[in-house]
Amino acid sequence: RALAELDVLASLAEAAAVNGYIRPDVVAEDVLSVRDGSHPVVERTLSGERFVPNDVVFEDGERVRIITGPNMSGKSTLIRQAALIVLMAQIGSFVPASSAKIGVVDRIFTRIGAQDEIAAGHSTFFVEMLEAANILHHATNRSLLILDEIGRGTSTYDGVSIAWAIVEYIHNHPQLRAKTLFATHYHELTQLSEILPGVRNYNVAVSEADGKVVFMHKIVPGGADRSYGIHVGQLAGLPKPVVQRAQEILRSLESTSGKAVKIDPNAARQLALFPETNPMLEELKTLDVNALSPIEALNKLYEWQRKFLSGK
Repeated sequence: RALAELDVLASLAEAAAVNGYIRPDVVAEDVLSVRDGSHPVVERTLSGERFVPNDVVFEDGERVRIITGPNMSGKSTLIRQAALIVLMAQIGSFVPASSAKIGVVDRIFTRIGAQDEIAAGHSTFFVEMLEAANILHHATNRSLLILDEIGRGTSTYDGVSIAWAIVEYIHNHPQLRAKTLFATHYHELTQLSEILPGVRNYNVAVSEADGKVVFMHKIVPGGADRSYGIHVGQLAGLPKPVVQRAQEILRSLESTSGKAVKIDPNAARQLALFPETNPMLEELKTLDVNALSPIEALNKLYEWQRKFLSGK
């Protein structure tokens, strides 16, 4: 065992010396401040490209960081590297950053990627929900949560609703309130920063010029308003007619549906079909159905239909 421990320590020391890692300041306070952090694996595997470092600095009172941006822009890399840096610091390793002050965490929970479990009869989305439920049941205010694309395995409205509710739960639960990095394509979630004081929005910077899109891989404050999915498809080699048709459909959808759906944070229940003071509803409550003849019932139904269509 002593030889194994020596081997681990020697390996960590060599990695720190070769890669220029720094010694993190591991403290008891509830803090997470990493300057110019890098992903220890991705940084070493890039060929001919420079890895773009990013800060992960939680301000006082900040609990949940919503990160939006296109595919391939670096959202997932950022949240993974944050988890790895915290893990490396707590096992006694130096870390890839210019400075790091990290409070001890009791657990690191991740919900990154999912696949179905055919033998168990579980769909990809069900597996995703199982993982999310496990996190919400066992995380504490000293945990670090890494959540990537929660809700993407179902319909858009279902996915947005689940993701929104999970962020609210993490933020508001008195025994949770864990530091959370939440990467998502649901731009509706950026509205949460307007109603929850511990939520902050960040996005991956994108440069557009002459119809070309360049991913800067730099995290900046604020929410993204586009996903650039068609551009990513073009980079992947989709046939030109498919890309052009997708752009036409996107313009049509944007012109008819507008921006992201505005969610009412105070809506506690679904709206009723009729207003509570609707006269027809009151009349229906007092109507003696058994006393009506078939003709009278049809006449009453016709009368209500006329009132309903006229808005009276």
